[in-house]
Amino acid sequence: MTMKELLEEVRETFRETWDVRNGRKVPEPDELKLTNDAVRIEATVLYADMADSTGLVKRFKAPFAAEVYKAYLRGVSRIIQKNGGEITAFDGDRAMAVFAGDAKNTSAAKTALNINAFVNELNSEIRASYSNTTFVLAQTVGIDTGVLFVARTGIRNNNDLVWVGPAANNAAKLCGVGGAVGPSRITEGVFSMLSEEAKFGGNPKKNMWEKTMWGEMGLVIYGSSWRWPF
Repeated sequence: MTMKELLEEVRETFRETWDVRNGRKVPEPDELKLTNDAVRIEATVLYADMADSTGLVKRFKAPFAAEVYKAYLRGVSRIIQKNGGEITAFDGDRAMAVFAGDAKNTSAAKTALNINAFVNELNSEIRASYSNTTFVLAQTVGIDTGVLFVARTGIRNNNDLVWVGPAANNAAKLCGVGGAVGPSRITEGVFSMLSEEAKFGGNPKKNMWEKTMWGEMGLVIYGSSWRWPF
């Protein structure tokens, strides 16, 4: 393909009218065309991110680092699916998932607390298998909710869905918020829609989420260090 031909394809994207429809479930890639075709859905986005993967690959041997990656992402994937989420992407040491439906916020928040419980157990398994290791896995989960504009990008035989909207950006950025309370972070919009069981835990019951400010974005967020075993 020449530059001229490529730019003509780009111009066609800018010229073409969008065909946008509302949806109630996470679309499959083959439900969308590579043209300007999109689904608009109300959904909750979750990002699970393994902390300091750069340090892991620098300080430890490649087979060990690969085992940690595999174990973490396998657990995250299983938990997301267990709670009704759809895994939409993997990016190195992180996974993205989308939850739809009436209980999407509660399901996503429960997933975050399940992942925190799993990582605690995973660290025990790592120590049991490698008694001399100094490695301790840390992770964060970011969650936001809102309207997503979902389109199919790429070229024939090499394409994927793109999720456009503040919820997707905020969920990803929440993973890196310094000073946030606990590894599980949700926006105020998510917190306001949680069921009682996803807000309160323990005996006697207490709020599992602590309110704080996300200074960079000027948003109220909630963090939690609670673990929800399963």
